[in-house]
Amino acid sequence: MQCEICGTDIRGKPFKVTVEGSELNVCARCSQYGTAIKARTPVSKKNAPVPIRSRQTSRPRPKKDPFAELNDELVDGYEHIIKEAREKRGWTQEVLASKIKEKASLIKKIERGEIVPEDSVRKKLEHTLDVKLMERVSGDDWQADGFRSNTTLGDIVTIKKK
Repeated sequence: MQCEICGTDIRGKPFKVTVEGSELNVCARCSQYGTAIKARTPVSKKNAPVPIRSRQTSRPRPKKDPFAELNDELVDGYEHIIKEAREKRGWTQEVLASKIKEKASLIKKIERGEIVPEDSVRKKLEHTLDVKLMERVSGDDWQADGFRSNTTLGDIVTIKKK
């Protein structure tokens, strides 16, 4: 067997040492470059103690309405709001992009109104620039003046014949 450090033939039993996390079989001369490996001891799994929660201190979490976000819409002129908030802080598009960990080209396209920011980007922009880009849209905008409750589309539409 050869020493795994210097390459000389090992006479007798090789020394097992650890050098920078690697286990090596080495000669007596090279054993000084590592720490000797003792007999392996199995590592016991220690479970972290689980804190016992008392029932009085824990309050049930309020349930989040999954449809609440469907009532929100991106405000008109979001590109102007973002640009003005960025310029108010004296940041370039590149600085803003680095702060929200996105590309500067994305910021440029959003400010030109070419693309609508995804929810993750929108949230980062709102948080970083301290602006509100979403507004609540109520479903009460449509009013049924004089319609019966069981009115259908066919009752409202007049069909033109060619």
